[in-house]
Amino acid sequence: MHFEQIQDPGVFRERVAPLLVDEARHNLLLGIIGTLIRSPKVYEDFRLFLVSDDGAPVAAAVMTAPYNLVLADADEAGIDALIAGLRNNQIAIPGAIGNRPTIDYFATRWPEMTGVDLRRTMAQGVLALERVSKLESTSGEPRVAVPEDLDLISTWMGEFAAEALPEEPHDEKRVRKAIKRRLAGRAPGAFWLWQVSGETVALTGHGNPTGRGIRIGPVYTPPRLRGHGYATGLVAAQSQWLLDNGYDFCFLYTDLANPTSNAIYERIGYRQVAEAASYVVAD
Repeated sequence: MHFEQIQDPGVFRERVAPLLVDEARHNLLLGIIGTLIRSPKVYEDFRLFLVSDDGAPVAAAVMTAPYNLVLADADEAGIDALIAGLRNNQIAIPGAIGNRPTIDYFATRWPEMTGVDLRRTMAQGVLALERVSKLESTSGEPRVAVPEDLDLISTWMGEFAAEALPEEPHDEKRVRKAIKRRLAGRAPGAFWLWQVSGETVALTGHGNPTGRGIRIGPVYTPPRLRGHGYATGLVAAQSQWLLDNGYDFCFLYTDLANPTSNAIYERIGYRQVAEAASYVVAD
């Protein structure tokens, strides 16, 4: 098997295409690759890894510093070759995310082959939606965020990261810059807000299109405003708008340890298509 790093995201997408035919399972990886092609300044430090056997791709991964390695589904031999390539090239990783069973095999073999332990931080559901279910009406209405919402969105993104993703890096300046770019229309995707009597009460975003689909996230309601269905109404409205504007699917990642949010997404029409997990290098 042959391990290599590829510099051109377009070439990488073309070569790994046979591994990524299931857009729903690979929406995170496809979304990142698409962003690298369309908006290279979003991820200024990125690495693209490919393992091939007689020219056919058998394993692939993307790493955009400072974030985790993102794995494509692969068999055990492909993952062993990927780890060997990373080890032999002295490439350190902060952690890894991928679908099961690939990610769990990776997390077992990484310590055995490199001597570096990994610790699981979250079990996630990969959800997909093709049709929005009819829901009971919720007070308020959605609107697309505008540049004047920058401060609010930046604050809520920080709160979301601290609550939902405490193990992942959160660079406030970097995130604010990315939000500003989206609000100005210089990057694919947008933020949506739910308003009740003039007060903004919930936030969602969407971005990283995969081709036929697009991923929604983050989804956040401040603690004092929860329990009223605001995020449910917002995700439903945003999902319907995306389907009405050319996408066949919407995707979501959800924490499997949070039954409340999982039930909400199911009511909207989302269905789990894969189970994923994230790991970080153990302290």
